[in-house]
Amino acid sequence: MSDDPRTRDIAHVGSVELFTPAFDESRSFFVDLMAMDEVGRRGDSVYLHAWDDYERFTIKLTARATAGVGRTYLRTAGPPALQRRVEVLETGPSPGRWADDELGLGPIYLTEDPDGHEIGLYWETERYEPPPELVPSLKNQAARFPGRGANIRRLDHVNYLAVDIPSNVGFMTKALGGMLTEQILTEEGEPAATWVTFSDKSYDVVHTVDRTGTQGRLHHIALAADTREDILRAADVCLENGIHIETGPHKHAIQQTFFLYVWEPGGNRIELCNAGARLMLAPDWTPVSWTPEERAKGQAWGLKTIESFHTHGTPPVPAD
Repeated sequence: MSDDPRTRDIAHVGSVELFTPAFDESRSFFVDLMAMDEVGRRGDSVYLHAWDDYERFTIKLTARATAGVGRTYLRTAGPPALQRRVEVLETGPSPGRWADDELGLGPIYLTEDPDGHEIGLYWETERYEPPPELVPSLKNQAARFPGRGANIRRLDHVNYLAVDIPSNVGFMTKALGGMLTEQILTEEGEPAATWVTFSDKSYDVVHTVDRTGTQGRLHHIALAADTREDILRAADVCLENGIHIETGPHKHAIQQTFFLYVWEPGGNRIELCNAGARLMLAPDWTPVSWTPEERAKGQAWGLKTIESFHTHGTPPVPAD
């Protein structure tokens, strides 16, 4: 049984900012191939919405010299939950700060995990309002089903690269109140990757060891479609449009996610997965630990993990 309290103060991952050195090409990837819609622009950033996201935007795409991850926004379960998390973070080693500088969100409490990834906690949010041409036939979804490309429904999770995995999982479970559900252990019994949930999904945020020893990098973000068939179709969509397919389609052993990994034109790794993932309903879940010997067997159906999966991250470093 996990010793970490599951407070439920964090409701879910709301949105994420990606940096790209190929702004137009990256925008086309998300809009034309992933079936998102542009819902706003500010400076060097464009805001993109997945069709069933209830909030204003799903991805903030920002032009930068190198690829990478900016802020990850986590919505709290209410104003008291936000205040509780702020009180915990204020007593920690690196107190955050308040900001009110994001489209459709605010006020936002900005903090960082021990590896330097910026995280914004918020409650107040602007709901997505579809334009007339995107009003859905079913009133219980945010927008009309797009019927193009990969038909991405929502943001699923964020996977960070990190140097100090124990400190990061401690931050996610103790400072933010998440629950550890699965982990990869080294031969010495230390965590090399951790999966943490804030919701009823089996995981929302992942930290994976960065073999380059570089802090603050991104392994991937994951976008969810409805079915495995959508992921198979996405593979054809990426193939026909010259998008680099890194590995998959296949099934993970850890968390059992059906996956396809591609690199969007800016260089960020994107996982496309089916939205019907396992649910984490047990409040006293015992984390599942995977040994090096078990991981050496490969993914669920025997596919060996491709080497670039352990080396590629953004921003790129010479060891990539």
